[in-house]
Amino acid sequence: MTSSPLVIIGAGQSGLAAAKAAELAGLRALVLESGDRPAGSWPSYYDSLTLFSPARYSSFPGTPFPGDPDRYPTRDEVVAYLESYAATLDTEIRLGTRVTAVEQAAQGFIVRTESGDTIHAAAVIAATGSFGRPYVPAIHGRERFGGEVRHVAEYRDPKPYAGKRVVVVGAGNSAVQIAYELAELAHVTLAVRRPVQFVPQLRGGRDTHYWLHTLRLDLLPPSVLSRLIKGTQVLDTGSYRAALDSGDISQRPMFTAYDEAGVSWEGGEREPVDAVLFATGYRPHLPYLEPLGALDPNGLPLHQRGISLTHRGLAYLGVEFQRSFSSNTLRGIHRDAHYVVKRLTPCVSDLMGGAN
Repeated sequence: MTSSPLVIIGAGQSGLAAAKAAELAGLRALVLESGDRPAGSWPSYYDSLTLFSPARYSSFPGTPFPGDPDRYPTRDEVVAYLESYAATLDTEIRLGTRVTAVEQAAQGFIVRTESGDTIHAAAVIAATGSFGRPYVPAIHGRERFGGEVRHVAEYRDPKPYAGKRVVVVGAGNSAVQIAYELAELAHVTLAVRRPVQFVPQLRGGRDTHYWLHTLRLDLLPPSVLSRLIKGTQVLDTGSYRAALDSGDISQRPMFTAYDEAGVSWEGGEREPVDAVLFATGYRPHLPYLEPLGALDPNGLPLHQRGISLTHRGLAYLGVEFQRSFSSNTLRGIHRDAHYVVKRLTPCVSDLMGGAN
């Protein structure tokens, strides 16, 4: 058995931010990543994904995105950025190392990996995000439907859907972006619980993220944010709204059931459909914490602002709206990382005898 003052599970944006925060706090950390690249889930997103925030607002402190700061980086640019950032860290990152369980020890935790390794840790940060647990709501008749049903976690590009009738479920940025590119090759309907709410990408000649930063709205706690913003909002330069207004993409209230050939809409209308793509979000993916008893019955972390409510020395990163509007974003994850590392430091000091 090996030991480490701090084990960070996951080497995506959250895990790398945690590693940097640990370095700045003088803590020796070990990062465990199941994939073969220190980029988390980014390599697995759909091919055309671009950030909704400009490069200048999509980077870690002290490490700006290369190139034009006003462009919107692509998926592959984000992957390259994270890999480059990981190379600057003075922290061990073990790739191809999947954590299967975190267990309570007499002091601290035992972290077990798929390869059979065991690591004793004074503290643990769970930073594996949610991509591994896409959410697809249960809808009546799924077993009878003869078409394709997927979450957008499995979507890569529109070519396989050329000429097909596709329903995209969701009203957020990803749902609208995917529906927009599909509409060039397929007949697309956007199925929504509430109509899409568009927000101008530019206000007063500046990107919306300039105002979020300048007015410090990025720092608002979720309780305040929910009173200011109702529902999901989609950033738009005008192209997405025009596609809906023109009918290139139709928008309808969520269908009520599947049938053999398609879906049934409110009011009983049936429509033949070849494929349904769910852009309905993700849930925290933390199966390795189930033996610890740190999760609620739905598998969600029991925490306050990222600090476990069940186990001293356990913290989380990458939970949506964990502490603010910008939690779980490239531009904001560092703030959460410094917060949780600061609160874990006494746990490490206690168990390591003051030596990190």
